[in-house]
Amino acid sequence: MPLYDALILDLDGTLLEDTGNIAPRTRNALRRISDQGIHVMIATGRSEQSAKPVIEDLGILNPTLIYNGAAIWCPKEQRLLEERNLSGEHLECLLRYAETEKLLPVVMCAGSKRALSPRSETLNYALHDMKYIEIVPESEMRIDRPIRLSLFSDRHQDTESFAKKVRELSPTEVYLTWFPLNLLPSHRDSPLQVVDVQPQCDGKREALRFLQENNGIPPDRCVAIGDAPNDIPMVEAAGLGVAMGNGMDELKAKADRVIGSNNSSAIAELVDELWPGKSTAEETS
Repeated sequence: MPLYDALILDLDGTLLEDTGNIAPRTRNALRRISDQGIHVMIATGRSEQSAKPVIEDLGILNPTLIYNGAAIWCPKEQRLLEERNLSGEHLECLLRYAETEKLLPVVMCAGSKRALSPRSETLNYALHDMKYIEIVPESEMRIDRPIRLSLFSDRHQDTESFAKKVRELSPTEVYLTWFPLNLLPSHRDSPLQVVDVQPQCDGKREALRFLQENNGIPPDRCVAIGDAPNDIPMVEAAGLGVAMGNGMDELKAKADRVIGSNNSSAIAELVDELWPGKSTAEETS
């Protein structure tokens, strides 16, 4: 009997190579264990629109944690199963801050992403790989049931001080994630800092809560793999917490184990070790 009944994976820097693709060997390994009854779940900071093509490519349509834990999306039914929302007061406060500080705000809710027209080419490039984003006037940024407000800054030198200021301005409890945009492979030369503001939640630890409530799988029967600080909540709470070799030191310090990089066969090798089965030799096409 295997020690673990579920595998939870981050996307960027973890399941996805720097090219944005899933390695064939990794895809085969995950499909194999899914067919054998191991629950494979994606936990990402992306929206459902951005996660959708990856989930479809993977071919495992289990509920997906999105927005760093603020929502659960069902790929089969194409709808949110759970969502938490920022208050209108909170959104208004942070939009005013963005205007004063000349930041680029992007507000997101189920099925919609809206941004103001960027004031510089640097800020404009931050939006180039966001799927289905709309450029709207300021009055249309105040949407119903917002799940996330992302703030992009070319005026802050580090994300921690940026995030601290955003937290101070927040009238209610929030769940913040922050990072320099150059952590993403498609933005290696970007000078921008990013703070994502989500409603209060337990971050990606919500994936383990969801699996226990809906599938009867306790956290100690789960494996969680990630590469960045926003993965720490799930990596710490899982029975086996794994950091990618390309991951950040903050996560590696919390993980039970560090494996190879996202551009290697490390995930497939770990899957074959934990859930032995038929070989997952790489496809040739």
